[in-house]
Amino acid sequence: MADNYDVIVIGSGPGGYIAAIRAAQLGLKTAVVEREHLAGICSNWGCIPTKALLRSAEVLHLAEHAKNYGLKLEGSISPDLKAIVDRSRGIAQRMNGGVGFLMKKNKVDVIWGEAKLTKPGQIVVSKSTKKPMEPQAPLPKNTLGEGTYSAKHIIVATGARPRALPGIEPDGKLIWTYFEAMVPPEMPKSLLVMGSGAIGIEFASFYRTMGVDVTVVEVMPAVMPVEDAEISAFAKKQFEKQGMKIHLEAKVTKVEKGANSVTAHVEMKDGKVEKITADRMISAVGVQGNIENIGLEALGIKTDRGCIVIDGYGKTNVAGIYAIGDVAGPPMLAHKAEHEAVICVEKIAGLPNVHPMDKLKIPGCTYCNPQVASVGLTEARAKAEGKDIRVGRFPFVANGKAIALGEDQGMVKTIFDKKTGQLLGAHLVGAEVTELIQGFVVAMNLETTEEELMHTIFPHPTISETMKESVLDAYGRALNA
Repeated sequence: MADNYDVIVIGSGPGGYIAAIRAAQLGLKTAVVEREHLAGICSNWGCIPTKALLRSAEVLHLAEHAKNYGLKLEGSISPDLKAIVDRSRGIAQRMNGGVGFLMKKNKVDVIWGEAKLTKPGQIVVSKSTKKPMEPQAPLPKNTLGEGTYSAKHIIVATGARPRALPGIEPDGKLIWTYFEAMVPPEMPKSLLVMGSGAIGIEFASFYRTMGVDVTVVEVMPAVMPVEDAEISAFAKKQFEKQGMKIHLEAKVTKVEKGANSVTAHVEMKDGKVEKITADRMISAVGVQGNIENIGLEALGIKTDRGCIVIDGYGKTNVAGIYAIGDVAGPPMLAHKAEHEAVICVEKIAGLPNVHPMDKLKIPGCTYCNPQVASVGLTEARAKAEGKDIRVGRFPFVANGKAIALGEDQGMVKTIFDKKTGQLLGAHLVGAEVTELIQGFVVAMNLETTEEELMHTIFPHPTISETMKESVLDAYGRALNA
């Protein structure tokens, strides 16, 4: 039996490869098992390649509105779908190869195949039933294969996959998941998106900018329902201005497939059923953890609602077995998985002052147009928790940089504890807010008060000035609105 690792990580996504690297940095002999593609869904079929698609959409949007910036572009401007997809897939391959390089650099062994827990401290790796998705970067030279491997600590980081609703299962042709939506063979003329979470609304935004007739169906009363209600409402108006059709408090109850189209039966808020026909449909109703066929049941590892149950350090109820990332439950975000990985490994290594993650300080970002970003409590949740709050708001339309960029549709909203001045939440919508949000995350992590934020000097002219103005507004001191 090959042994003989201190740590084996099952899965090489953002949580898995970061766990492996941190373990190796701490002097632990480490291996990572992967069955499909190094770097996981995020780098291959999620976070990174979708942003490449959205960047192409952004450039197209700017080109189409060049006259607004005093520019003349000769001839027609149209998207080259194959080139757009090829660029996205090339970036995915680059990320994939980058993780392979990091494994080699940190002397982490890569075991290629499907892992199954057979007992605490042991896994069996069999030949992968998954064909690596193209393009696939060359595997690192330190790649091992099938066999039995052991380690004192085994970390499960198997990620998640798209959730399917009974009777509306994706078929890869007419009903897509995000996999198919990223590599369409041709651009549909019309698209129905079921679900308006981050995945659904990002694809809705991409395809709408590409000229597709987009309809979004959302069962909740708001788009991006986890966001603050005011931010969600603002974003919805912008989406609709772009020509997107949005049905809230509506659900798809049935789908009829044609030769090259789908007809969805949509039950509206008033109970009436409307038939909506589109060339293609995206099912974006969430994801579920990959907990099947990895030996959890045989070892008695507890799961709940499709995810592995862990404590604040990634420990399961079975000694020596840990879980991190999407398979360990929400929020299912790459940056959460990465931080969870570091906490788990540092606790394994016995480092002092390792603390569980505060999930209220995890930022969420949606890269639609306009972008949406948030951290902490929404106004509704703060009130529900009985907090006495102050709320500040500042619009992009009053910000010089946003006006100069032609991006004056946006706002920043901040929520403070009235008694202590503690920043409870920050919610942003508009250009580049996914880059701005980290300022508020740092402030929350350092337990910064409103007074300290007010005395922080923000550079001019920048969109970031809206952040400070929102803080000032919460205390009746806004200077530019």
